[in-house]
Amino acid sequence: MTLPSDAERRAFVRLQHFAVVNEVLAPYTTYRVGGPAALFATPRRLDDLALVADVAAEAGLPVLVIGRGSNLLVADDGYRGIAVSLQGLSDHVEIAGNVVTAAACVALPVLARRTAAAGLAGFEWAVGVPGSVGGAVRMNAGGHGSDMAASLSAAHLFDLRTGARAWVCTPALGLRFRGSSIAAHQVVLEARLTLQPGDVDTSEELISEIVRWRREHQPGGQNAGSVFVNPIPGELAAAELIDRLGLRGFRIGTAHVSEKHANFIQCDVGGRASDVRAVMEHVRSRVQAETGHLLRSEVRLVGFADVAESDEAGVQI
Repeated sequence: MTLPSDAERRAFVRLQHFAVVNEVLAPYTTYRVGGPAALFATPRRLDDLALVADVAAEAGLPVLVIGRGSNLLVADDGYRGIAVSLQGLSDHVEIAGNVVTAAACVALPVLARRTAAAGLAGFEWAVGVPGSVGGAVRMNAGGHGSDMAASLSAAHLFDLRTGARAWVCTPALGLRFRGSSIAAHQVVLEARLTLQPGDVDTSEELISEIVRWRREHQPGGQNAGSVFVNPIPGELAAAELIDRLGLRGFRIGTAHVSEKHANFIQCDVGGRASDVRAVMEHVRSRVQAETGHLLRSEVRLVGFADVAESDEAGVQI
């Protein structure tokens, strides 16, 4: 295909041994909607990732790092930059005593089951979160009374601006409720967890209970999990506010608020990202107008004309 700009053409020439042109991003997200990336790169070595950083800087192109796409909404028109999938890099998991080192692209449910089988406790909660380890570090993912901050001891970061990489201890990551101070140009390569000795049967029973609870209380299909961050963690849930306004089932085009869980927005097969966003904005507007709470979204918007590139880079979720 012909690339639409000289910058993208120059970038493709240098990345073509591990990149393709105009790759549709919908299959790389749990919403299953969205248009193509101008360039889609799947680095297989850290040298490849360093080359992406160098090429992006030279061409002046934004970079979007995709983990498992579980908190990502890509615009129908796509993304005019370099989308990078880490799935081609190592997916190693190393367990030494109670210390676990996992690559960024490892799926959280996989790691939850691996650590439980190894007789380690404290990561069972992650079995119900469909994201990647890297994305979980960046957004301090959590659930069922725990989060990444509870066990994370350090993260291995790669700087897309300089190509430098270093292990950073958890206190310097600025982890907070569903967020961190990890910059958009920093890519999480690995995470190091310190877990507690546990009992395999007890951990596996807890995992089964979490899976059962999620199946009973949360919908399947095309969604990104909880859309809005709870305004007062532990006291006031976003779903409660949305429910109060009778918004379950509210629909715009191909997207609607889930009937099963008010903080989930579902998209129809073959749906449109613009409809998903329209439902998000309607819900946010209604909640603010009628309750005074301004809901913060967990979903990252990519490729939308009114969203700054600095807000959409480095998604890695």
